[in-house]
Amino acid sequence: VLDSQYGTYVWPCAVVLAQYLWARRRSLTGKRVLEIGAGVGLPGVVAARCGARVTLSDSEELPQCLQSCRSSCRENGLPHVPVLGLTWGRVSPELLCLAPVDVILGSDLFFDPKDFEDILTTIYFLLEKNPHAEFWTTYQVRSADWSIEALLHKWNLKSIHVPLHSFGADKEHLASSPMPGRHTIEMMIISLARSEGT
Repeated sequence: VLDSQYGTYVWPCAVVLAQYLWARRRSLTGKRVLEIGAGVGLPGVVAARCGARVTLSDSEELPQCLQSCRSSCRENGLPHVPVLGLTWGRVSPELLCLAPVDVILGSDLFFDPKDFEDILTTIYFLLEKNPHAEFWTTYQVRSADWSIEALLHKWNLKSIHVPLHSFGADKEHLASSPMPGRHTIEMMIISLARSEGT
């Protein structure tokens, strides 16, 4: 159990999501992007370097993760990128005052099943405020028994699976980094489920 160190390490899911952003880099210019549970913020930093207007966030209860976000921005020449404390499942002034977003990013958020509903309630809140936005997320398959399908249905959300080979992330090495072959990483895009005729 890594506890507080969890958000201070670049996990393979972050590298895969960064690869997806790089593959779509031409479409990111000017997009308003929010990364939640950012940790060191690799996907958000890549999006910012590709011309997106990025905000990084992690739990307000994890100041070391917020500091990691700030350090990553400074080290990558992005001192203007805002870093906010947003805790999943909690309505806060920062969440209520958040500027509109086009894309929400999250890598390896679906780690502990006790957090799944808090994550999806936050995503639902953000997508309700930004109905045309999408949540781009990568996750590691850790248990065949863990699923978010029922929660997606409960919160009126839908998901589309994105095959890793479609953006060159099905390799043993990404960005000159070895990817752990024993881990199965998946990607999906979550959006609001539309009812018929809307």
